[in-house]
Amino acid sequence: MQVTKDYMRVSDGHELYYERYEPSSPIGHIHLIHGMAEHIGRYMKFVDYLVSLGFIVSAHDQRGHGKTAERNGMLGYFADNDGFERIVEDARTVIKEAQQVTGNLPLILFGHSMGSFVARRYMQLYSEGISRVVLSGTGGDPGTSGRLGLALAIASAKTQGKQEISKTLGQLTFGSFNKPFMGEGSSYAWLTRDKEAVAKYESDPWCGFESTNQFYVDLFSGLAIINKPAEVDKIRKDLPVLLISGAMDPVGDFGNGVFSSAKQFNDKGMSNVKVYLAEQDRHELLNELDSQLHYELIGNWMCGND
Repeated sequence: MQVTKDYMRVSDGHELYYERYEPSSPIGHIHLIHGMAEHIGRYMKFVDYLVSLGFIVSAHDQRGHGKTAERNGMLGYFADNDGFERIVEDARTVIKEAQQVTGNLPLILFGHSMGSFVARRYMQLYSEGISRVVLSGTGGDPGTSGRLGLALAIASAKTQGKQEISKTLGQLTFGSFNKPFMGEGSSYAWLTRDKEAVAKYESDPWCGFESTNQFYVDLFSGLAIINKPAEVDKIRKDLPVLLISGAMDPVGDFGNGVFSSAKQFNDKGMSNVKVYLAEQDRHELLNELDSQLHYELIGNWMCGND
């Protein structure tokens, strides 16, 4: 297997950290888009599994995250303006770079949590170049609460500063996630039932950090964009999409948000949308107690074994 780890300069001068793993006889290309307040280093076991199936795997630390933030930014901050669209274009740039190696191999997107929102926007803009999409731990349209969150974030960025850390917005956005799991001794128990995985997350300096006012402007702006019916309608109708989540995942409103997202696709005429909810599991299926089961289910689907 050939491994590449490097930085890539994008159009505004920002440098993104990326990695690529290439088996000897590849059957396809998967690009991973990680979630909020984490980094691609947490996906290495899953990467190894995908490579064992014959896939080239590429991934990058998004702006404001991991080694990208360490190199040329701050944790929890995308950009001064249009941050959500920038991170979508960042993914596009990294994918196009990888395609100089992968050539015409089919491209599969895997986006987790916030990364699933990025993948959904990517689908709206570039679905003709994608063969399949996996949306892990995604959520539904926040509606009125999302609009209120955006208004508060814009006001906070204006009065306090774009780069000011916003504990208030973080609490409003994620404060309720752990309520069903309060007795387990960690504020991150909502991520997974696996206490060892939770402990690793808590001890990782690139995980669980607080984000800035402008980050929440970008996040809520992105959620508004991806849930516009006219934007959803841009996705090609035969694109295979798998939505996979834990039935106890608060990000997906315990399944309700996942099914509403699938319905949104179906209502726009998409003909190959599937939902998988794992009973008892929480937000991070790749780090759950039964993660191997989910690896195999995702791998089979990526290989076309629907």
